[in-house]
Amino acid sequence: MTPVLGIIVVAAGSGTRLGAAEPKAFAALRGVPILERALRGVFDSVEPAQVVIVAPSSHLKAARTIADRVAGAASASVSVVAGGDTRQASVAAGLAALAPEVATVLVHDAARALTPPALVDRVVRAVRETGGGVIPALPVTDTIKRVGPDAAVLGTVDRSDLVHVQTPQGFPRAALDAAYAGAADDHTDDAALFAAHGGAVTVVEGEARAFKITTPWDLRRAENVLGAQTAGLRVGTGVDVHAYDDAAPLWLGGLYWSGEPGLSGHSDGDAVLHAICDALLSAAGLGDLGSRFGTADPRFADAAHEGEGLAHEDLAGGVGFEVVNVAVQIVAARPKIARRRGELEARLSGLVGAPVTIGATTTDGLGFTGRAEGVAALATALLTASV
Repeated sequence: MTPVLGIIVVAAGSGTRLGAAEPKAFAALRGVPILERALRGVFDSVEPAQVVIVAPSSHLKAARTIADRVAGAASASVSVVAGGDTRQASVAAGLAALAPEVATVLVHDAARALTPPALVDRVVRAVRETGGGVIPALPVTDTIKRVGPDAAVLGTVDRSDLVHVQTPQGFPRAALDAAYAGAADDHTDDAALFAAHGGAVTVVEGEARAFKITTPWDLRRAENVLGAQTAGLRVGTGVDVHAYDDAAPLWLGGLYWSGEPGLSGHSDGDAVLHAICDALLSAAGLGDLGSRFGTADPRFADAAHEGEGLAHEDLAGGVGFEVVNVAVQIVAARPKIARRRGELEARLSGLVGAPVTIGATTTDGLGFTGRAEGVAALATALLTASV
């Protein structure tokens, strides 16, 4: 289906103040182009979108390469167009590249490279709820002074109704198109242009990480944020084993496997989900599945296949961690995993809220898995400290 959400990523600035040898969006941030880091946040958001990258005409090929690398299988939904002489002209070029089906538009600065995907989702929801323009913002915490031309302080400004504005800024597509078509003056952001055309604009809570990289100091700040993430990495492992039970249906990795013997267990017997839960709990320092939920706990006896598999939900986040990815190795003579590997990875990634990759092997007739007596699953989870 054609997406009804469009996200314009503006990456056409020269970045003179950054002092880089190339346009700012293509400068490296800890070895990765700023544009690439910005696109990661966009593609990690919930809803599929048509993404339009507005880049300098000299860097269209480089932008396409970055887009393909980040988007992967979704690269067909990404367009790359040349920007104009001003930011406003660049956004207009991005709007012109959107498909007719797009009804909601977000305009995002690539320079806000560390913007969390949750902020993208927040703005999209608010546009649809309000029917108007939406901008993320943070309150002004510094004291603000008015200063005259002679550097004399004229007074203190009440900051209670002042905010720092961020991107992405979101709008109904038809209203934004009309505002751009009727724009007579150049504006500093899309919300100002939209409001000048009579559009209503409201605010949602912004994110500290969505700051704009403009100067070398900003770049260093972003490097420090990423360094703190790296320093906060935690790894956990989980192992689970269940014997086959011919009288039970097989649920493995949150999927039903028709025509296969089930797995015995106190709850659902899903060795893959249990191993993932143990790995997440281990990485977060929260013990293991048995100690937290217990095989003697009657609440989990014969649990539905989703129940215990979601036992990890919010546990890592509750102690300040986010899931980066999970890798699972399944050791079993049956079922044959390869034919449903993609389905498994999609299902588990949805449950965990982060990429999950699946590997599978046999033991060539050795041990209980080789004798087809049961299934073993080994999981490794990587968490990072929330920033």
